[in-house]
Amino acid sequence: MKAIFSLALFLSLFLASCHSEPSLQQYFVTNTENKNFVALDLSPSILNIEPSKLTVTQNKALHSFEKMNVLAFKVNPKNQQEFVTERAKVAAILKDTMYQQLIKFGSGKEGAAISYVGSDDHINEFVLFANKKEAGFAVIRVLGKDMNPENIMTLLSIIKDSKIDLAQLQPLQELIKK
Repeated sequence: MKAIFSLALFLSLFLASCHSEPSLQQYFVTNTENKNFVALDLSPSILNIEPSKLTVTQNKALHSFEKMNVLAFKVNPKNQQEFVTERAKVAAILKDTMYQQLIKFGSGKEGAAISYVGSDDHINEFVLFANKKEAGFAVIRVLGKDMNPENIMTLLSIIKDSKIDLAQLQPLQELIKK
C-alpha cells in the first residue's frame, strides 16, 4: 500500500511539473492539416550547394543548419476572424521566456520579429514571425545544432550564392503573390 501511495505521489508531482503551455512545435503539428495553412519542411539540400566548393567556415555554418519548418496562414474574406485568432496564438507562444527576441520591426498588426532559442553561442532555433493583414502570416523555424550569429551570417551569404530549388517552395508561391 505504501508503494502504491509513493508511486501515486511521484506521478502526480511529475505530471504537475510537465510544461503544459503550448509550444511552437505543437502549434505546427496541430495546424499542418488545416486548410488555411501551408506547411513545408525544408532541408539544407534546398540550397543545391556543392560542399566541396565551400570554405571550412561555410561548411561549419551549413552543418549547423538541420532543417527549416514553414507554416503560413493565407488570409481570405472568409477566414478573417480565424486569422486574427491564429496570429494571436503565435504571438502568445513567442512571448514565452524561452524565445529571446532579437529584432522586431513594423507594428503589431503588420511586421516581423526574429527570436531565438538557446544561448548566444549555442542557438538551437531561430524563429521568424511575419504578418500582413492583407496576405496572412508565416512562422519560419530554422532548426540547428549550436548555431551562432556568425554561422547565421555565413549561411545567409551561402544562400545568396546558392541555386535554391524553387520547386520545394512552390506551395508558398500563391501566398507570396498576394
